[in-house]
Amino acid sequence: MMTPRLNPVAAAAASMKAWLDFSTGAHEGLDAGLLELIKIRSSQLNSCAGCLDIHVKAARELGETEERIYLLNAWRECALYTPRERAALAWTEALTLVATERAPDDVYAELKANFTDEEQVKLTLIINVINGWNRIAIGFNLGPTSRTQRAAAWKAA
Repeated sequence: MMTPRLNPVAAAAASMKAWLDFSTGAHEGLDAGLLELIKIRSSQLNSCAGCLDIHVKAARELGETEERIYLLNAWRECALYTPRERAALAWTEALTLVATERAPDDVYAELKANFTDEEQVKLTLIINVINGWNRIAIGFNLGPTSRTQRAAAWKAA
């Protein structure tokens, strides 16, 4: 079991509040279920247990099926995801792995075919947000915690 290195909320409350506010503001106008799929997929790629725990639970609460959650890391090999979800997942992978994947034209073409310009920007912001949260959680060894523990950490700050 990982021992947390520090509580970033307690260490830099104003900065973390600004980050949280930005994180939640970027969600406006996008389907909550799709956002959770994006967050899960990015967290899978980054091996972030804490974020996987949070976003799998959130997806379930939104009515996401166990089958789609279990098969998300193999979304290309199954027909469970809509063209819109597939475009968002491909964009998520490209940007999460940007150092090696870049942002290929064919992946962008699918994104553009399924999302408005505004939605493309918002999705890109969300992908950046979850990658940022993954790096905060991994960097400070913040593994899975209960909602009560997370709420207490924010209240203590």
